Amino acid sequence: MKGDSPLHAAIEGFLRYLKVERQLSPLTQKSYAHQLAALCALADEMGITDWATLDAAHVRSLAARSRRAGLQPASLALRLSALRSFLDWQVAQGKLKANPAKGIATPRAPRHLPKNIDVDEVNQLLEIDLNDPLAVRDRAMLEIMYGAGLRLSELVGIDCRHLDLASGEVWVMGKGSKERRLPIGRTAVTWLEHWLALRDFFAPEDEAVFLSSQGRRISVRNVQKRFAEWGIKQGVSSHVHPHKLRHSFATHMLESSGDLRAVQELLGHANLSTTQIYTHLDFQHLASVYDAAHPRAKRGKS
Repeated sequence: MKGDSPLHAAIEGFLRYLKVERQLSPLTQKSYAHQLAALCALADEMGITDWATLDAAHVRSLAARSRRAGLQPASLALRLSALRSFLDWQVAQGKLKANPAKGIATPRAPRHLPKNIDVDEVNQLLEIDLNDPLAVRDRAMLEIMYGAGLRLSELVGIDCRHLDLASGEVWVMGKGSKERRLPIGRTAVTWLEHWLALRDFFAPEDEAVFLSSQGRRISVRNVQKRFAEWGIKQGVSSHVHPHKLRHSFATHMLESSGDLRAVQELLGHANLSTTQIYTHLDFQHLASVYDAAHPRAKRGKS
């Protein structure tokens, strides 16, 4: 972030705090930097030269200017969240007595339920023609993504030492550097074994389980591209991407078990409310079955 004003200097200090003390992911750091840079520019336009002079009216004005600039509700909520976190840090540093953004309401974004693939289509996707080593690798990635509900970053971050195939477990590093040990199931173990038997032919450059054709850790973009291609080849009706497999894992687990807490632990969600969105998906399924089957639910008939 460029600029010599006290506004910019304070934000630089906050970003160092996020990197060194909070150890947030580079992507999260980048998001904070982007939102706070935009807020700095708006504050400059408003003639604000010191965060200590910021009050609730200023915060509302920053929000209004952001909306007029075309920011959608979800992005505006993200911007205000970044501002609140930064001002909380300023309070902790003794630079502010109180956080003027605390009482400012966040706009409600429309709730988009995650899409998932039904069980039959997951099976269709996973029936890959294994005619080359990269197809075996992709089958293993798809199996472990769906078998353990991994995030994409968790998948590409797996090293060989993180696997315990004898006990059917994988160790991953999730958001906020939180570790999880997860069961991966017999089918995923089988395909991991198939891939690991071929892995050395790629002359690995490090301990990554999943490699590119050049022997380097596979990239996020490469995984996304391969999954989308397999979805098309296998005739899956919707676009296949890694997060959709995570959603499918969560939905199918919740439909089968009804154990929200267990699904929360498996997904690595810090808050149960994040996992509860899958209860809406489950209810939609139940409601459609009810509407189709219950005598009193059939409309248009007398």
